Amino acid sequence: MLRLAPEGYYRFVQATNYGATYGGGEANVAISLAGFGMDAAFVTKLPKHEIGQAGVNVLRQFGVDTSKIIRGGNRVGIYFLEKGASQRPSKVIYDRAGSSIAMASAEDFNWDEIFADAEWFHFTGITPALGDNLAAICLEACKKAKERNITISCDLNYRSKLWSKEKAGQVMDELCRYVDICIANEEDAGNVFGIKAAHTNVIKGEVNQEGYQEVARQLTERFGFKSVAITLRESISANDNNWAAMLYTGGAYYFSKKYAVRIVDRVGGGDSFASGLIYTSIQGYDPQAAVEFAAAASCLKHTIEGDFNQVSIDEVMKLAGGDSSGRVQR
Repeated sequence: MLRLAPEGYYRFVQATNYGATYGGGEANVAISLAGFGMDAAFVTKLPKHEIGQAGVNVLRQFGVDTSKIIRGGNRVGIYFLEKGASQRPSKVIYDRAGSSIAMASAEDFNWDEIFADAEWFHFTGITPALGDNLAAICLEACKKAKERNITISCDLNYRSKLWSKEKAGQVMDELCRYVDICIANEEDAGNVFGIKAAHTNVIKGEVNQEGYQEVARQLTERFGFKSVAITLRESISANDNNWAAMLYTGGAYYFSKKYAVRIVDRVGGGDSFASGLIYTSIQGYDPQAAVEFAAAASCLKHTIEGDFNQVSIDEVMKLAGGDSSGRVQR
């Protein structure tokens, strides 16, 4: 997607110019994985014109394989971002109706070719929210991936501006039957499946760890997930959050350190967590090390402008290892 944002903390009604960058859920994950040295390919549909090509070029710049991107249609989806500050929340306005990917058809994607050398398939709940055609495309992709014993991960990523809770629950219920690793934030399971953590109030920044253990257990019982990962954000204000994560796998629960984060840009925070979890899973990290790495990667993303998590493995490992001083490195 094309991201248009006013400079700094200007509001939409104040803006006289907008900075243009690119981003989007699965693209953010692919770029982060490529930054960790993994072979990552991005699958979508983009128009042939210059704006579509600019999006392809950005992916290439960060080392993502773009050979599986279908070209066609008339427009790139846009989202406008107004950064929040203090008690004023950030706002997103979507302008993506009629985009190339939203208008895609099942015939656009040959999953046998796309998955020929793949070992992992990741998608988010944002993609099937774009329309029944995209939900069907995601379902076909999951079925083809399962036939090839490809690991499937899904970030629920519920977006109320794209679909209702009822529709999300219906569509994601079917898709999650094929998913091995489910990733969610502190609200997603409740919004999509009605599975809520007890003694938690995200508006007040109150997150109860024991409640999320029960959420992960119920999700696993319902869908047979091999693992469930949940990010735990305690929102103090638009600028300050406490950030941690939980991983449930093999019948055991693992919690990361909690980070006090001063936010530069929170968009892509969940995607950076997902990429950290995928990376550590492929590399064979033990569960505690995996959740520590993924949470630290996401913590660092909150300090970086734009959608993409432009950090190195060494930087993540240093933070995960306990060095959160922020001291100048000379």
